[in-house]
Amino acid sequence: MLHQEFEPPEELRDTIKCFWYNKRESGEVLSDFEVQPDGYAEIIFHFGGCCSRMHQGGLQPLPSPFMMGLLNQPTIFYSKNRLEIIAIRCYPWTVFDLLGLPSGKGAVHIFEHPIVRLQSILDKLVHAGKIDEAIAEVKQYFMDAWSGVATSSMLFKAGVAMRKANGAMPVSQVAEAAHATVRTLERNFKQSSGYTVKDVSALIRFEQVRNQLWSYPYTNIAGLAHELGYTDQAHLSREFKRYSGTTPGAFARKAKKERPVVSGDFVAFIQS
Repeated sequence: MLHQEFEPPEELRDTIKCFWYNKRESGEVLSDFEVQPDGYAEIIFHFGGCCSRMHQGGLQPLPSPFMMGLLNQPTIFYSKNRLEIIAIRCYPWTVFDLLGLPSGKGAVHIFEHPIVRLQSILDKLVHAGKIDEAIAEVKQYFMDAWSGVATSSMLFKAGVAMRKANGAMPVSQVAEAAHATVRTLERNFKQSSGYTVKDVSALIRFEQVRNQLWSYPYTNIAGLAHELGYTDQAHLSREFKRYSGTTPGAFARKAKKERPVVSGDFVAFIQS
């Protein structure tokens, strides 16, 4: 599996964390891969092999693009042959405003939007192996979209504070950092993302644990719990299992086995 990440232009850094490209080869037989929760929303373009998910008892082919919202548990996707993805990793409190869509919860959002016009352009570039050019097209699209969006300085300040504290900051302190009352912040945050500050903070903190265990699977879990502001190791373990479906120890053992094969970095997709 090949994974690359690309920095956004400076103008978009309040809105977009990064752009990324991923390529995986599955062969003729349908295979599955797991997407782990984190504190971001992703706009996903895919090319080549099918990309499906299990929905209402059957496989649902997914259009390109679709949006991955905030997850509260791992989600399994299915593909075969070569699957290539170009994605935009957004802060959850900005993604709906950026696209001009109403906010909402859910693992997968299928939507109608002019952004679909990029699909044919990107398909040609990806098929030709011109990934840098494809990323440049996506960057330009979002630069144009960003120029028509009024970004909220309050939500930006709240997001910076939450990220800086690795999700361990109480809502009252997030509101203080955003120069807003708790009530005003919560109302605006939920309106923009579909989630509460507490929801997103918990996912950000889980993401830190997950990334640490993936990169350093021999990390002392009790020490990590203290570092990230959990009450104790049991608290961390409960939260980790809530979002990942497994224990921190089991995830670390999986990381020891798979990380050298997959990549040096956690890229959200792991073999299920």
